[in-house]
Amino acid sequence: MKRNTWQREAVKEALDTSENFVSAQALHSTLRESGSPIGLATVYRALADLASDGDADSLQQEGESLYRACTPNSHHHHLICRNCGLTVEIEADAVEEWAQSVAAQHGFTRANHVVDVFGLCAACSALAAADAS
Repeated sequence: MKRNTWQREAVKEALDTSENFVSAQALHSTLRESGSPIGLATVYRALADLASDGDADSLQQEGESLYRACTPNSHHHHLICRNCGLTVEIEADAVEEWAQSVAAQHGFTRANHVVDVFGLCAACSALAAADAS
């Protein structure tokens, strides 16, 4: 675990207030708007550290890393709206069983996986349906 600096703590607090996945640039803008002198490179490093320590989830979307605060040391999966970014943590017991089974079939142990399911949330689906009619 990395030492807790004021910069890391500021990034963690800003991430905790964001409901959905957010880019380093967006988080940096939020911090700067609140008066923080933190640099963009420091935000990137802090987010990468938080993700590697299990304090943040990270995913790639359109070539960009996005981050979201998460419950430390809890394995979970996400449903993510492609339109508005709404993110819901989900249980996926069938995926867990499948991943372990496939790994074992091929002689792998200590298998890890990441599952993110992208789609449209109910609100965005309703908007899309209204626009189509």
